[in-house]
Amino acid sequence: MKQLMISAAFVAAMIAPTTVSAQALPAAVVAVVDLDKVSTDCNACKKASLTLRAQVTALQAREKTLATPLQAEGKSIQAAVEALGGKEPDATLQARIKAFQTKQQQGAAELQSQQAQIQRNSAYVQKQIQDKLGPIYTQVMQKRGATVLIEVGSTLATSANIDVTGDVVASLNTALPSIQTTAPAEAKPAQPQGR
Repeated sequence: MKQLMISAAFVAAMIAPTTVSAQALPAAVVAVVDLDKVSTDCNACKKASLTLRAQVTALQAREKTLATPLQAEGKSIQAAVEALGGKEPDATLQARIKAFQTKQQQGAAELQSQQAQIQRNSAYVQKQIQDKLGPIYTQVMQKRGATVLIEVGSTLATSANIDVTGDVVASLNTALPSIQTTAPAEAKPAQPQGR
């Protein structure tokens, strides 16, 4: 009989639902934000975008300014070389060729430097925006009672009542009234000191 009671207790323990030691997760409350709209609608973002576009336009204008005389000089040198009929260029023509090549290299270096600065400026603008958005996401989620915030581009479909883009833009306008559009100079590596 004792054996039967132990077996029955064992079976009852196996059949009875076990208590889960971990708590169940609360239901997720999802909100979505359109980051493309945030970056185009935020006041400081609009101004920064215009400034960056002006920098690109200035670079393009400088490229044309450098290219026009170089093209003319290149054609002139090419005509002079062809007029030699395969003979070796004299010292004057060689000096012109060398000066032309130097101007080409200097122009290319100048344009490359300006392009790199524009890329640094653009990255700096994005960093300033991203630095402000992190705390704003948390603030907007708390205000709206969301537990998850997803970029609208990562969804297949959403309801308008879970879109918090307007809240994010308004908070970003307050937190970031202006954006610096010129990146700080890059730190130069320290040169080893001679002994």
